[in-house]
Amino acid sequence: MGGIHGAVPGSAGTDRRRPSTVSRTGGYVPLRDYAVIGDGRSAALVARDGSVDWLGLPDLDSPAVFGAVLDVDRGGRFLLEPTVPYRSERRYLPGTNVLETTFVTPRGTVRTTDALTLHDEAALAPMRELLRRIDGVSGAVPMRWSVEPRFGYGTRTTRFVRRAGVPVATAGADALAVCAWEAGEPRCEGEAITGGFFTSPGGSALIAVPFARQEPLVLPARVECEARLQRTCAAWRRWADDRIYTGRWHAAVMRSLLTLKLLVFAPSGAVAAAVTTSLPEHVGGARNWDYRFSWVRDSAFTVAAFLQLGCPAEAHAYFWWLMHASHLTHPRLQVLYRLDGGAHTTEEVLPWQGYRGSAPVRIGNAAADQVQLDTYGELMQTAWLYARAAGRLDADIARRLAELADLVCATWREPDSGIWEVRSAPRHFTQSKMMCWVALDRAARLAAHRSIPDGHLARWQSARQEITAFIETRCVSPRRNCYVRSAGTEDLDAAVLLGHLYGYDGDLQRMRATITAVGQELRHGPYVDRYSGEDGLSGSEGAFLACSFWLAEALAGTGRLAQATELMDDLVRLANDVGLYSEEIDAATGDFLGNLPQGLSHLALISAAHAIDAASEEASG
Repeated sequence: MGGIHGAVPGSAGTDRRRPSTVSRTGGYVPLRDYAVIGDGRSAALVARDGSVDWLGLPDLDSPAVFGAVLDVDRGGRFLLEPTVPYRSERRYLPGTNVLETTFVTPRGTVRTTDALTLHDEAALAPMRELLRRIDGVSGAVPMRWSVEPRFGYGTRTTRFVRRAGVPVATAGADALAVCAWEAGEPRCEGEAITGGFFTSPGGSALIAVPFARQEPLVLPARVECEARLQRTCAAWRRWADDRIYTGRWHAAVMRSLLTLKLLVFAPSGAVAAAVTTSLPEHVGGARNWDYRFSWVRDSAFTVAAFLQLGCPAEAHAYFWWLMHASHLTHPRLQVLYRLDGGAHTTEEVLPWQGYRGSAPVRIGNAAADQVQLDTYGELMQTAWLYARAAGRLDADIARRLAELADLVCATWREPDSGIWEVRSAPRHFTQSKMMCWVALDRAARLAAHRSIPDGHLARWQSARQEITAFIETRCVSPRRNCYVRSAGTEDLDAAVLLGHLYGYDGDLQRMRATITAVGQELRHGPYVDRYSGEDGLSGSEGAFLACSFWLAEALAGTGRLAQATELMDDLVRLANDVGLYSEEIDAATGDFLGNLPQGLSHLALISAAHAIDAASEEASG
């Protein structure tokens, strides 16, 4: 299948849980060194050296208060580390999204526990709260900490005051306090609130950072913070214990599901693509996009994962959010929507240097205005999955879905920007046509089950046949007898594998040849590039992780189970030390690239694991 198996850059031959030194280049850590914590409303990136380098408040898509991952000088952060040389190791507390980091120094060992606490309905609590507990394990370790908030992506003036003796940073209606117990006396120094202390064996310090916007800032007592931390751990464990997966890759699937839960925006049920913006697909390049939105492209994988793993409430909330958001632009689907369901996603550029000089730093996403016909197939597949699980669809939603099928009949012949959102002239992308076929096929199935009106069923079936004819005559390489990236080209596209995964009813031998061609020409070891050919953008990029998982799933689906399992085992080893994946990986170095944690990477892992498990069970009888 092409490529070299065995050594995996950045992981093979090493113990990812082994304590390691932490280094920064120009103030930036490798993206692999980040873990994520969250509370269903916002999320933070925590570096291996204990620095919180990203946190939007009050919501995941709000302006960053800590943004050092994108500008080490102007972004702001919450630093917490020993003042002597150290190595560190970390893990998530089992069944949770609470992070534990252990610092090993010549003077002793110290352990930190980081969490964005879950909302406490029973008592007065901060709007948002970041807790960091520091426990002495051995020796006396000197520690330092510094909270450097930069409100509104650093564009707003920050004032430092004291309330009831507690230092508070404010900017307009935003207020952020720093409550410290046994962590040294907080001091306001320049644009930061700082402190230092020594740990002792069995001793414990705590730093709480409560945040409020346009409401009273709650200054909690230590006992309340400790109780909330315990309740947060318990709540995550209860949620994880109710999930369902017993297959070969249990640890990877469960961590992926817990990561996906962090991307669920609790107030609406939307699922964000990632918690960050503008982390580069190539260091120093311009392929830097804002992923703090919800893409229709991810919807079918998302609902399938929720239903497969026993998360019906999340599936229900997400489906209804999707229906409400898409109603704003009906019958046209927008490529992506804001987490609150809004359609306005204007793209702007911040005056930040970007991760390791990777500018521009963008907020907003202009791809929302593109035509991407594949989204209709994703939405109809989502509706089909949901209807099978729920047993029925609301009458208004059923009518709208039928109207979407009518729109596909009218528009499938048009060129579009495709799943990869190319910013060059639209084309007749093969995967887009296949997903139009999926849209009409699922519409026909829904109509057959009386889930949507069937008045135009014959029209949908006729258009589905026309799409098949277009694909099989214009989107094929005569030389290789495989499907190509777009009509009239010889380029390959790993996204065409989705046609197989969603059951496109074309030429099976041609699809098998496509899977083989992708493996031979786009794959390098476990890494798979998105496509060959140009895309109208400058610069290069890494291998797209979801494509690797799609290939593993496609191999299993076409009887190549041993190859699928081997590839899946390689891919699971590509996660960082706490089981997270970014959008892309540099195949030469193993470095993470792109926004993280990337929802689609984790969704593709879950889908591939289920498919390979099912194929293994079938093969064993």
